[in-house]
Amino acid sequence: MIERITMAGVPTPRGPYSPAVRAGDFIFVAGQGPIDPDTNQFSLGDIKHETRIVLNNIRRILEGAGATMQDVVKCSVFLADGGDFSAMNEVYAEFFGEAKPARTTVEAKFAMKEMKVEIDCIAYKPRA
Repeated sequence: MIERITMAGVPTPRGPYSPAVRAGDFIFVAGQGPIDPDTNQFSLGDIKHETRIVLNNIRRILEGAGATMQDVVKCSVFLADGGDFSAMNEVYAEFFGEAKPARTTVEAKFAMKEMKVEIDCIAYKPRA
């Protein structure tokens, strides 16, 4: 069974996609940019600021789907500048601690040139 998940308190998608989709015991979280969920506007800043906004949004989406950051098994991180890797990684480690999911990090060109980071993830959370 596939369930498209939309919840309050997270950024509104800017296109034809769901914030998250549950397929069986897996939760697929769409790529999140640095969007303030209170204003639904981009909150641009340095890479640490943007990474924190992105991961907080991912955490809220996962919680809305009944999961936590500890349930994440895979992340994909997209950076506008590969030189930001170390600073992004610092903030990333704050959110995952010892629960280290598999990860891919690539340098990417974004449609919104000022944006520095986008992250998506897959979590595994069996239904109770």
